Amino acid sequence: MSRSVLSLLLIVSVLLSSCIPTKDLIYLQKKDNAPSASAIAAVEAKPYRLQTSDVLSITIKAIDPKLVAIFSPTGEGAAAGKSESGLYFDGFTVDDHGAIRIPVLGEITVIGYTLDEIRVRIEKQLLAEYFNKEANIFVTVKLAGFRYTINGEIGSTGTKTLFQEHVTIMEAIANAGDISITGNRKAVTIMRKTPIGIQMHDLDLTDINVMQSPYYYLQPNDYIYIKPLKQKTWGTGKTGIESLGTIITLLSLATTTFLLLRN
Repeated sequence: MSRSVLSLLLIVSVLLSSCIPTKDLIYLQKKDNAPSASAIAAVEAKPYRLQTSDVLSITIKAIDPKLVAIFSPTGEGAAAGKSESGLYFDGFTVDDHGAIRIPVLGEITVIGYTLDEIRVRIEKQLLAEYFNKEANIFVTVKLAGFRYTINGEIGSTGTKTLFQEHVTIMEAIANAGDISITGNRKAVTIMRKTPIGIQMHDLDLTDINVMQSPYYYLQPNDYIYIKPLKQKTWGTGKTGIESLGTIITLLSLATTTFLLLRN
């Protein structure tokens, strides 16, 4: 076999191995073992149970706003329309003992409870100690933004905040500018803090079955890491044209070096 043929085979093999195939870039593909599209159902998001360092936005309303103004550090309804930083400083942070401190009501243990359970507890305490039913007490308890951190091969890294109750991994990635072409969509790592420690799990976002994973819905303070594809480490290029350009550059450099040494 001639040198030209060997060189051609080498170039073709490098191009095929270095290019990123389309199947590695498309989200939620129906694989061979996947059920029909109509049978795919995302796992229902479980109610989030509060942990330390969570920040709550709590508003207490009544027919007469003056009656409930003392229960808020900045006045009734102050949480509405506040910025992220405002909610952080004026919200109620769950301390290391799993409790929050509300004006007048005092310290309330909230760790391990859902937002709805906290709302019911506050309403019951208000009605039992300070108001009667005619006051029409209305309590709202929300997280002061859904925070998560994303890093790696993504358009925009860092800690992000979405003002919604439930966030999927797809929404989180879209909010961060999408995974770059050199990001590994088949092994997106989720790191989640739980009462028993840190849990880690890899998601294959190219498989439609990922919607059935309990990690498809994020939890507040999740950390997401997008690993790079091996093509980025090789540095040969993301497409066939880029890889060919790299090979031509290397051949030109080798030829120039050879000629200089020969002379």
